[in-house]
Amino acid sequence: MLSSSVDEGNESILQFAPFQSAVDEGFWHRLSSLKLNKLGIDESPIPITGYYAPSSHRQVSNHLTLLTESLPPESNEQSLEPVLSRGNRNRCPIPGILYNTNTLEGFQVLDKQSLLKAEAKKIWEDIISGKVQEDCSLLSRFLVISFADLKKWSFYYWFAFPALVLDPPATVVNLKPATQWFSKDEVESVTAACNDWRNMCSTTDVPFFLVSIPSNSAATIRHLAEFEACQRDGHKVLFGFYDPCHLPNNPGWPLRNFLWYIFRRWCLPKVQFFCYRESRGLADLESSLVGEASVSNSEELRNHENVPNAVGWELNNRGRKASRCISLAKTMDPNRLAVEAADLNLKLMRWRQLPSLNLTVLSSTRCLLLGAGTLGCQVSRMLMAWGVRKITFVDSGRVSMSNPLRQSLYTLDDCLNGGEFKAIAAAKSLSRIYPAVETQSVVMAIPMPGHPILSQDENSVLEDCKQLHNLIDSHDVVFLLTDTRESRWLPTLLCAKTNKIAITAALGFDSFLVMRHGAGPLISSHEIKAEAVNDLSAEIATISLVGKNKGQRLGCYFCNDVVAPVDSTSNRTLDQQCTVTRPGLAPIASSLAVELLVGILHHPSGISAKAEFSSTIDTGGDQPLGILPHQVRGSLSQFSQMILVGHASASCTACSSIVVEEYEKRGLDFILEAINHPTYLEDLTGLTELMKSAGKFEVDWADETGDDDDEFSLI
Repeated sequence: MLSSSVDEGNESILQFAPFQSAVDEGFWHRLSSLKLNKLGIDESPIPITGYYAPSSHRQVSNHLTLLTESLPPESNEQSLEPVLSRGNRNRCPIPGILYNTNTLEGFQVLDKQSLLKAEAKKIWEDIISGKVQEDCSLLSRFLVISFADLKKWSFYYWFAFPALVLDPPATVVNLKPATQWFSKDEVESVTAACNDWRNMCSTTDVPFFLVSIPSNSAATIRHLAEFEACQRDGHKVLFGFYDPCHLPNNPGWPLRNFLWYIFRRWCLPKVQFFCYRESRGLADLESSLVGEASVSNSEELRNHENVPNAVGWELNNRGRKASRCISLAKTMDPNRLAVEAADLNLKLMRWRQLPSLNLTVLSSTRCLLLGAGTLGCQVSRMLMAWGVRKITFVDSGRVSMSNPLRQSLYTLDDCLNGGEFKAIAAAKSLSRIYPAVETQSVVMAIPMPGHPILSQDENSVLEDCKQLHNLIDSHDVVFLLTDTRESRWLPTLLCAKTNKIAITAALGFDSFLVMRHGAGPLISSHEIKAEAVNDLSAEIATISLVGKNKGQRLGCYFCNDVVAPVDSTSNRTLDQQCTVTRPGLAPIASSLAVELLVGILHHPSGISAKAEFSSTIDTGGDQPLGILPHQVRGSLSQFSQMILVGHASASCTACSSIVVEEYEKRGLDFILEAINHPTYLEDLTGLTELMKSAGKFEVDWADETGDDDDEFSLI
């Protein structure tokens, strides 16, 4: 810290408090983006803008600060000039220049003295040409040299605030608080004039000015160009500037070049200067300083044609003339920034609306998406928005030219050369959108009943069955998002057997179905928790038997069917081969499917939660996320939604106890028979007998009067 002992009436060398710099993290972020996306290896100097304001605290000096907006925006293709905003009292803009090198070695070997002289020359030329009178901020030009290590997110930098050297140096007399220098009336008048100047948008960020005081003490603040007019009027004139320094015995760094300008421009042997400082946004003349500076060779300065010597490289935190380094790896790494930004909305939810929101459960839940088409793409995006970070895609199809418009994870590049596998392209796309997501892809066709298998293909299909079983067993939630009914059968059976949360979303042309499957029919809550004490499934699934909670299990996707799933893909026209739906359906259904999952994960009964309706909530307490329905069916043509419930069927071909038990007994042989023999599942579950008995059922409508010979109706 500088200090000078100045007794009233005694001259001493005028000493200045150096400028101090501060760099906001947003500046480095913008610089990194510019470097990566626009500048490349170009080392051309970059115009920047620094900001400072008068000292506003008696114990702390203000800094010259670099902010995000100090750099030009990436979108500015025409120029690398920063966008300058004026009229902010706390941001007086100062022009600067940035030299960013490509290597650390290049940064270290920069000719710093030459760079400093070059900027000092600009200041000198602006003084000579009169530009300073038009834009006085040019007196405080600065430069920064830097190197951005974008692998380690470390930034090396060094500021210089070029100051023209007066030789011999200026002396000062009577440096004291402004309240002791002005009369009482002048203090009031100068205070009011300064506040007016600072409150006007056109002048609030003009850092150099004149304080003009006539004989009646009615002070005014004027621009530098009005100096001659003030002299002609016989006013007392002080040269004022916004002083960032708080020290009681030293003016701030901006006064150095200001004095050079005054002596060179008007050839004055003595100058009364005013170091303007503030407190709580108002002029503070108790901390502001007034003094009288003089030079012994003012005439020589007027005729000085050569650029004066310059000083100004900033000292580091240890008081040495050296560069600084800041590591922002924790905050600047894009992955970390993405995590923080993605979780911000969820964390803000917990402030007021959802204090019970369990982000740990959401981020740990392992989701298996069967189908990476229109629904799969939308569901994955909604899952990530809710904080789910573990997503696996299963699909055997490739991206076609018709997909990217409806399936949000794909682009034209995914369609080229025959098309990338959807599962792989979807996983890659999620990682680009959010690098911290843990995503996997499995290219696999799901074995389906009604699609007989050739003997040479049996081993391959059985391997697919094993792989699907392992995938479902290793995940907590399964989304059934495939195009056909029969492709949902095996996943539904496996979810019922392993008691996994299963959610189905299905689309028609203008209608949709979203539903959650009920708990499995065989396993008790004690058994599942004993098997997987540390498994997330034990935490999020509450297993129920038939009759628990005084009601039946909720049904699955197949519980209302009276026939087994069959081949629905053969002999179809083009419009039947494609998923022809209104474009707005998929986002609606996908959002509801994910909302159902979040509701299950936060419900005290988990997978065993009863179906709830808006008019009859019976959850043993209010649920912050609202009701948890079983099925939601909607129609875009009617702009309507219905909440329905369907209980588990004892004859269901997918989740009934007889089917699950048969699978446990026979394993893959059971799967092969279900695939190759269309009526096997109907025979096993009793649906065949049910249909036969229904076909024999007749009703006679007899006419009691016997007058008419009416026919019977067969039902």
